[in-house]
Amino acid sequence: MKIMNNFCQLWLTCADEAEATKIASVLLHKKLIVCAKQLPIISDFLWKSKIDHNDEVLMVMDSREDLFKEVEAEVAQIHSYETFALQSVAIANVSDKAAKWMKENLKQETSTRTR
Repeated sequence: MKIMNNFCQLWLTCADEAEATKIASVLLHKKLIVCAKQLPIISDFLWKSKIDHNDEVLMVMDSREDLFKEVEAEVAQIHSYETFALQSVAIANVSDKAAKWMKENLKQETSTRTR
């Protein structure tokens, strides 16, 4: 049975550009993502029963669903937030050349075969 390439975007807010760049570098070197985009954002959120307002950097990263837990573990070692929100959004369609590039550059899938 062929394993599907479940491409996804991972979204993660970071305290600043330096933190986002460090996370991107680690994840790219480990081939857990193939691309990381950094966008400056303003966030309003509830934290410890209060409304907070911060400038942050939103990372939008291209990856695969099966790599989520490995990405999460790496982010946990680096991220400055007590509670970071790493989210996965499935990619319904991707251009053929981009899919080929992602497949060739992401960490290889490990398959378990049963006899």
